[in-house]
Amino acid sequence: MATQEIFHRARLIPVSGIGSTQEAEERATSALLAVLSVVRDFSKALLSPLGASRAEKATVDTYSEVVMNLDRRRIRPDGLIRVTYGKSTWSCLVEVKTGTNKLDADQINAYWDLARNSGIDHILTVSNEIPPQPGVHPTPGLKVRSNSRVGVSHYSWSEIVTTAIKIREHSGVDDVEQAWILGELIRYLQHPKSGALEFDDMGPHWVAIRDAARAGDLTKRSEGIEDICERWDQLLSFVAMRLASDIGEDVTPVLPRNQRDPRQRRASVVNSLVTTGLLNGSLKVPNTAGNIDVQADLRAQQLTASIDVGAPEDRGSRARITWLLRQLDDAPGEIVVEAYPKAARTPTTATLDRLRDDRDAGLNEQRQEPARFRVLMRRPMGMSRSVGRKSQGFITSVLDLVDEFYGSVVQRITPWQRPAPQLKRQAPAQRDLERATESDDSAWVETNGGPTAPSETEASASDDDQRPVDLPTSADGGGPGRT
Repeated sequence: MATQEIFHRARLIPVSGIGSTQEAEERATSALLAVLSVVRDFSKALLSPLGASRAEKATVDTYSEVVMNLDRRRIRPDGLIRVTYGKSTWSCLVEVKTGTNKLDADQINAYWDLARNSGIDHILTVSNEIPPQPGVHPTPGLKVRSNSRVGVSHYSWSEIVTTAIKIREHSGVDDVEQAWILGELIRYLQHPKSGALEFDDMGPHWVAIRDAARAGDLTKRSEGIEDICERWDQLLSFVAMRLASDIGEDVTPVLPRNQRDPRQRRASVVNSLVTTGLLNGSLKVPNTAGNIDVQADLRAQQLTASIDVGAPEDRGSRARITWLLRQLDDAPGEIVVEAYPKAARTPTTATLDRLRDDRDAGLNEQRQEPARFRVLMRRPMGMSRSVGRKSQGFITSVLDLVDEFYGSVVQRITPWQRPAPQLKRQAPAQRDLERATESDDSAWVETNGGPTAPSETEASASDDDQRPVDLPTSADGGGPGRT
């Protein structure tokens, strides 16, 4: 009689048995801290930017469910980290939230007071909240000053997972057991029951703001407009993390200089959304031809990803277009190329398909040489506020666009580089080499029967060959007649 056998692979950090949000939070905290103490590559990547030692042989000790006293009050941080190298020790209090739970400013402020009194160096918060900008804490109301001895930093769970994937899949972990342990943490945090969620919701105001933008009815006082603009920046950060985990390099949102202050950035995004219906952002990827610009047009319900590429300066107009087309030979034909001559405000626009048929389609009437190109990919905008609906969500459509644009365009373009300037005279080493070569050739000729002093007979014959000869005239019956 046949029997059915069922096997479940044993896991270091199981997701089974999680019965509450509190239990998920405790298990995620313990798992994260335990892996930090074992996998040095992982702890170095997360803790060194906060001030901990980068030394490979530093010791990382972690503790959970810590109880400490402050002014006769019992303070209970979720964890404590100590990194020791030599005689120096760096310590950090940890506060963790999972699911939709948000960090509390009063709680973090109490930890800050405790850290100041106890000689602790840093406070790290972890939650599913994604800061709207790098280096900005997502919790309003913190009393921490920028010049404080005790620093306060935040990691989203998405950022932690991204860092772990980059280390395991791209950088590599030399120790096989540590690589397996890090993989178990990644598997656990990516499971829905862990409470470590991805950015998957544009919030309750999305539909109203989307529809008002399309109708042109938005104002700066529209309910929820600031929330949507903040979530847009959070989405850009999430897109950057997703792309970073795929390519193994840091990808960061880029802000104009006049928008680096969070209030100025929020005001700028709100103004753009109200006046034009556009949400704009930019991502920087190392060693690419330029930043990836991302735009959501809520009025036209269209997404655009683009990149600016400098044209080569050592060739003519048509050859510059050919240079770009050769790098995008497999890219979708509907991709648009805008060619900008020097100092021109208006480009000449054509699709890749049209340029492949006719290079002149990328030149203006004066056939000016393009100084730069802008390559654009447009896709329909998803409408739903969250991921997983029957219709494509806005977040998913943005993620898909950036993935497709990077794979089809960005990673294929090698930026043109001006060739090195050439010397107008020979370099000393080359001059010496040629002189040595000439000397060697002369010596070889002289020792191999080369030119010697002519004999008297040879000299006489040579002289005779060079004397003028009287040619006969036609009257003499000889040579050619006169003309």
